[in-house]
Amino acid sequence: MTSFRIHSAEFLKCCGTVEQFPKSQLPEIAMVGRSNVGKSSAINCLLNRNGLAKVGKIPGKTQTINFYRVETNQGPFELVDLPGYGFAKVPDRIQKQWVPLIEQFFQIRNNLRGVVLLVDVRRVQEQDRRMLQWLEHLHIPYVVVATKADKVARGKQPAAIQDLQENLDIPIPPLLLSAHSGDGKQLVLDEILSLLGTRTSRR
Repeated sequence: MTSFRIHSAEFLKCCGTVEQFPKSQLPEIAMVGRSNVGKSSAINCLLNRNGLAKVGKIPGKTQTINFYRVETNQGPFELVDLPGYGFAKVPDRIQKQWVPLIEQFFQIRNNLRGVVLLVDVRRVQEQDRRMLQWLEHLHIPYVVVATKADKVARGKQPAAIQDLQENLDIPIPPLLLSAHSGDGKQLVLDEILSLLGTRTSRR
């Protein structure tokens, strides 16, 4: 079986309202996670483009929904970067704008094929569980990816993944990704391919 390969990626637009969403009919994969989970770094790693998604020193920097067009050996798709949740220093008025915006995105994007939910391999928080429950309630296919693998000693990673699986109460262990070293990258890309519908997903 041919591995899923990224040929190129480019930023399309950032959207603060539903009306700004692009009209493209390409299949979409959304990425979501808690603030400071390393979402921008994960996107840059997966798409082979350092600096494509801006990595902020302050968590909660992504305050819009950002769309990227991705060309692959299996055809194009759009990757959608959703605002990070759960960072206390983001003003309440901004956070209150995110929830309906993300909710509308999930509900009206007929070309949404699935969601990559990023969680910190070292800890699960209540917001992660709520997001998972939300996706299941909406019947949106998803894959859980544990980030910051390089922060956990290799010998302790299996136990960390098992803890995540138990804490999230999911049937399949999360995938492990290190944006720093690229470890786990191809497995995540192959799951994105699954979500896009080319073959049966793990879930």
